Amino acid sequence: MTSIPAKDHLKPTGAAPGPDQPLYATRQKVYPKAVSGAVRRAKWTVLALCLAAYYLVPWLRWDRGPNAPGQAVIVDMEAGRLHFFFFEIWPQEVYYLTGLLILGALALFAATSLFGRVWCGFACPQTVWTDLFMWVERLIQGDRNERMRLDKGPWTAEKWRKKVLTHGAWLLISAATGGAWIMYFNDAPTVTRDLLTGQASLNVYFFFGLFTASTYLLAGWAREQVCTYMCPWPRFQAAMLDENSLVVSYRDWRGEPRGKAKAEGVGDCVDCRACVNVCPTGIDIRDGQQLECIGCGLCIDACDDIMKKLGRPTGLIAFETLTNLAASTAATRAMPVSPARCAKGMEVRRVPKLIRPRTLLYAGMLSVVVAIMLGAWMLRQTVTLSVIRDRAPLFVTLSDGGVRNAYTLKIANKLREAPELTLVVESPAPLQLNVQEAEAIGPNRVRVTTRADGITQWRALLTLPAGEPTRESTPVTFRLLDGRGRTVESHGSVFLGPQ
Repeated sequence: MTSIPAKDHLKPTGAAPGPDQPLYATRQKVYPKAVSGAVRRAKWTVLALCLAAYYLVPWLRWDRGPNAPGQAVIVDMEAGRLHFFFFEIWPQEVYYLTGLLILGALALFAATSLFGRVWCGFACPQTVWTDLFMWVERLIQGDRNERMRLDKGPWTAEKWRKKVLTHGAWLLISAATGGAWIMYFNDAPTVTRDLLTGQASLNVYFFFGLFTASTYLLAGWAREQVCTYMCPWPRFQAAMLDENSLVVSYRDWRGEPRGKAKAEGVGDCVDCRACVNVCPTGIDIRDGQQLECIGCGLCIDACDDIMKKLGRPTGLIAFETLTNLAASTAATRAMPVSPARCAKGMEVRRVPKLIRPRTLLYAGMLSVVVAIMLGAWMLRQTVTLSVIRDRAPLFVTLSDGGVRNAYTLKIANKLREAPELTLVVESPAPLQLNVQEAEAIGPNRVRVTTRADGITQWRALLTLPAGEPTRESTPVTFRLLDGRGRTVESHGSVFLGPQ
C-alpha cells in the first residue's frame, strides 16, 4: 500500500506552531466543476435509484388484513412490529436485524476489498444528498467559476436572489427528507396530512425538524468535511484494501513528467488540474491514495475528456490495482516518453484478481450468515409459549395439605388467524392443572384461545393433592397442541414443594 499524504495546507511543518500560527487551518471551500462521462452517468443512475427508493417506498401499500398497517414497509412502534412486505419482525426477534447489520457490514468489507470506496463514492447517503444539493446549487448559481465569482463579489440583489433560492431549495429537499423518514414509522398519507394541518404529535414534529436540520447542515454546509473528519470509515478502510483492490489511481508512469501539451519529452499529464476542479473533496488524485478520496471517479471523466481533446489514449486516471501500477512502472522505468512507453505499460497489466483469499474469506462469512438467517427464518415459530413461575411465594401449602404452584403463561401468536389450542401438562408427579377463565376438556387438558398477531396471558395453577409424596423440585412440561393433536410449542419449568 502506498502512503496517504495529507492535504498541502494540513501537512506538518516539523516545528511547533509559532505565536502567530493557528493550530487549526481554516476550511477551504470546495467548488466542484460539472463533468460528464461514464462514471458521472453511473453516479446519476445510482443517485436516482437511491432517492426514488427512499422517498417512494413509504407510499407502497400492502394489504395485511383488518387492524393491521396497510403500508409495505413500516416500523409500527405502537404494536412493536417491523413490517417489510410479507415479513414481520417482533421485538423478541431483533436478532434478525442484527443479522442484517452483520450482512451489511460484511458486504461493505467485501465491496471495499474488491472496488475500494465504491460505497462512499456512489451509494453513501452523504454522497447522494450532497450530489443532489450541488446539482441544485449549480442549477441556480452556475458552474464552478460562476459560483466562485458570486461568493467573492459584493452582496448585490442578484447575489441575494441566487443565495435565497439555493437555500430555499435545500430546505425543501431537507424537509422532504425529514418527512420521508417519519413515514417509515407512521402511515405515510396520515402523517403527511397531520404534518400539513398541524395535527401531528410533538414527537413527530421533533424528529421531522431533527432530520430536516441534519440533512440541510450535512449536505448543504458540511459536505466533504463529513467524509474527511466526521466519518470513521476512511480511518480503517485501508485495512480492507490490498494490492489487488481496484481504486481510483493516477498512472504516473504514463503521465510524468508533466508539461505542456506540445512540449517535448513530457508525459501525457498536461497539468490542467481538471481532475482537481471536479473533485468533491478538493484533492489532487495525482498525489496518490489519500484519506479524503471517496472513490467517486469523477476525476476519471474529467481526465478522459482532456485526453480525447488532445487525441491521446484515455485512462490516465482510472480504476486500477496497485499491482498493475507497480508492474507498469517497473516495465517503463527505463523507457523514454513515447507511445511505445504507454503501450508497454498497458501490455504488462493483468486482469485484477477478484477471487483471492481475502474475498473468499468475506464470501464465506457472508454465506455462513445468510445460511444461518435463512435457517432461522425457516424454523421460525409462529406460536411461542413462555412460562414464568411465581417466585413469591415459591409454593403454597393448602389447608388440606396439598401444595400449589402458580404460573403466568404468555402465548404469542404471530399469525393473522386466532387458532384455538389445547394446553396440556406433563410431569412425573400427579399434578392437577387449573387455568383461570379457560375451559377444561379433560384431565390436565385445557382449551385456550389466542389473539391474532398478538399475545394472550393466562394464569395457571398446578396442585399436588394431599397425601402425595412431595419433592423439592419436580420437572414440568407445558405443551400446546393444535387441532390435530400435534405439538405446536412446549416449555419446561419446575414444580417446587417442601423438602
